[in-house]
Amino acid sequence: MKTVLMVAEKPSLAASLANILSNNKSSSRKGLNGSCSVHEWTGSFMGQNVRLKMTSVCGHVMSLDFLGKYNNWDRVDPVELFSCPTEKKEATAKLKMPLFLSVEAKGCDYLVLWLDCDKEGENICYEVMNCVASSIHGNVYSDAVTYRAKFSAITERDIKAAFNNLGKPNENEAKSVDARQELDLRIGCAFTRFQTKFFQGRYGDLDASLISYGPCQTPTLGFCVQRHDQIQTFKPEPYWVVQVYVKTNEGQTVNLDWQRMRCFDKEVANVFLQIVRETKIAKVQSVISKEKLKPRPPALNTVELMRVASSGLGMGPHHAMQIAERLYTQGYISYPRTETTRYPENFDLLGALKLQQHNSDWGSEVSEILRDGINRPKSGHDAGDHPPITPMRSASRSELDGDAWKLYDYITRHFIGTLSKDCKYLSTKATFIINEEVFTTSGKTLLDPGFTKVMTWQELGKGEIVPTFKTNDNVPILESKLTEHQTCPPDYLTEAELITLMEKHGIGTDASIPVHINNICQRNYVTVSGGRRLIPTTLGIVLVHGYQKIDPQLVLPTMRSAVEEQLNLIAAGKANFQAVLKHTVEIFKLKFQYFVQNIDGMDQLFEVSFSPLSASGKAFCRCGKCRRYMKYIQAKPQRLHCSQCDETYSLPQNGNIRLYKELKCPLDDFELLSWTMGNKGKSFTFCPYCYNHAPFRDMKKGSGCNACLHPNCPHSLNSNGVSSCIECEIGVLVLDPSSAPKWKLVCNKCDIIIHLFDDAQKVSVEDDVCECGTQLLNVKYQSEKTKLPNEATDMTGCMFCMPEFAKLVDKHKAIANKRGPRAFRGGRGAGRGRGRSRPKQPKDKMAQLAAYFV
Repeated sequence: MKTVLMVAEKPSLAASLANILSNNKSSSRKGLNGSCSVHEWTGSFMGQNVRLKMTSVCGHVMSLDFLGKYNNWDRVDPVELFSCPTEKKEATAKLKMPLFLSVEAKGCDYLVLWLDCDKEGENICYEVMNCVASSIHGNVYSDAVTYRAKFSAITERDIKAAFNNLGKPNENEAKSVDARQELDLRIGCAFTRFQTKFFQGRYGDLDASLISYGPCQTPTLGFCVQRHDQIQTFKPEPYWVVQVYVKTNEGQTVNLDWQRMRCFDKEVANVFLQIVRETKIAKVQSVISKEKLKPRPPALNTVELMRVASSGLGMGPHHAMQIAERLYTQGYISYPRTETTRYPENFDLLGALKLQQHNSDWGSEVSEILRDGINRPKSGHDAGDHPPITPMRSASRSELDGDAWKLYDYITRHFIGTLSKDCKYLSTKATFIINEEVFTTSGKTLLDPGFTKVMTWQELGKGEIVPTFKTNDNVPILESKLTEHQTCPPDYLTEAELITLMEKHGIGTDASIPVHINNICQRNYVTVSGGRRLIPTTLGIVLVHGYQKIDPQLVLPTMRSAVEEQLNLIAAGKANFQAVLKHTVEIFKLKFQYFVQNIDGMDQLFEVSFSPLSASGKAFCRCGKCRRYMKYIQAKPQRLHCSQCDETYSLPQNGNIRLYKELKCPLDDFELLSWTMGNKGKSFTFCPYCYNHAPFRDMKKGSGCNACLHPNCPHSLNSNGVSSCIECEIGVLVLDPSSAPKWKLVCNKCDIIIHLFDDAQKVSVEDDVCECGTQLLNVKYQSEKTKLPNEATDMTGCMFCMPEFAKLVDKHKAIANKRGPRAFRGGRGAGRGRGRSRPKQPKDKMAQLAAYFV
């Protein structure tokens, strides 16, 4: 019997598909990576009895990156990134996805790809195919082996129809994604590395750990700054309006609108007021009533969903799309990433609507539509991707949490609205003549609410007075006066307005638009204020103005829009992948070189807005070179700056930094510091110089004393290492002396923390080793605080094996994974790093110095 391997994009989706295709008769098991399940059953495929296996990936299997040596910011000139080699790496190494897919593909004869039906999904198709190429029977790139399922909703009807009408993966669309990934990587990394190093080495209050550039992100920021500039340069002008109030026969007071609207010259406005005041009567020239329609909306696509989520539901577009994807995988809605606003002719609109007729929130409106007959939705745009976003299953408030219900409620009401009648109303306009000056008033009378009955937020405004005037009536004027007003600047862009601008100018796709908006918020370029308005920060404003000063095309939408057009041509098979890539990279390389040569233009703007490093921060610890105090700059990214040596030293981020007992590093004389995330978090001591310039070959940059290979420094791994970490199996549990009196061991690789010997006066690591491979610990308590048995104040033993220590050691995760005392022996770093994988250490002072200067 032949075997078919089927792969979905997410584990939850794989489970839903397996249940539908197997009629709930599949068996399930965990895959070797522990994250993806494999569902198996026997069924029919291509007219033959086969064994079917459904599993999944977790998004992209691979990601694009530079070769290892090009990821060193200090040694690689950013301009090299435009031409250096790249490689595909596992997107999430711990998932072991390529191995998992390869193992599951062994012995399989066919591959059916159930990835999301968009360009990213096509790209993942080819990632999966590459992973299984060496395992599956036959050529995976052959049309006889690999098939592609196209579907838009997780319903039995859609899924089984997709399974019976399999197609082929689209290589051109996959290549367009590869091109986008490579362009964004090369361009973004080159600009980001250069400007981050340049400006963080000069200014202390940027409050940003990364000063990033992105071909889509930066034009997105440009729209926000452009609106900010319009607001700042706006000069309000006074203007005057003639206001007239008349009285109807029913005794109602009506405010008339001046046909001239406003006048910017007060003297002229006063002349008009005097003309009006010459009479006490307003003559009704005409009363015109017209029946008008408020059209129902077109079918819903992704951009409109994000716009409404932001402006009406108070959700950011990134958050809204995460919820929409969850609703899709749970089967509540159809695929939420689509540019189409027109339903295909064969779409079962009636079936989708009938699912909602018993819903307590809108069931009565649905029943009314079904009784009167549905109206075909308005003709919209067909992008050839997926049908518009549609509810595929009825849900109640109790089924979905707050934001999920709000989004589902809107999607469903919008769908019902598209099948409803247009809203009908009577518009009445009365025109008045007062001494040859023309005034008007108007109102609306609802005739048929139509779609507004279910889309209640679109209802006609309440309280509108419908004028009851007749032609040639003379109406008494109650009051006429001149009111002064001022022109107002535009408000800051809302997320909804920004999404509209991005769509209009071709910046990003329906999938990437929320990501770009989220990025400029996360990177401190804009802040989100009330009404979800985007206010640029000083950093965001200065960056955009700097780009405009050096090369406006870097921030204008036209450049990225042109690139997107080329990528779409690749997807359509009308442009050569390599030619587009080479041409675009070369253009941006020239722009980058010009940007670097003229960076002083942007630097002048930074000088005005930010403080230099020498004027930032507070005196903190002594420099090992000049013995002067270095300044600690707390704004992101935290760092030290020596104004005497003009050197800046990076520090560990997202924690508290403090001086450690004024002790010094024996290698470079810099004062030691302690980094901590609090009593319950990670902590370690470190030397600022060694942290930035690793002194030993086998020590990585960014390492603390708990990873230092110095043979006899009292703060090093050699002096404080206790045992190998059995959680990650590559790290060492190291005693942190700076944590006293809340003593703890911290793994120098993973997040394992072991609290032990609370309130002890001293804890030290002995030279002797337990039979389990763990260094012995000596613990000393003051007599009034001792927690040792029999009120002992001094005891030495193994923290894992000694019963007297059992209640004093909180092993956290380590105890759950403890595999007996032998677990530590021979592991990397076991016994303070003396196991087989221990790197050879320098044995004398000269050897230490030689290693230090490598």
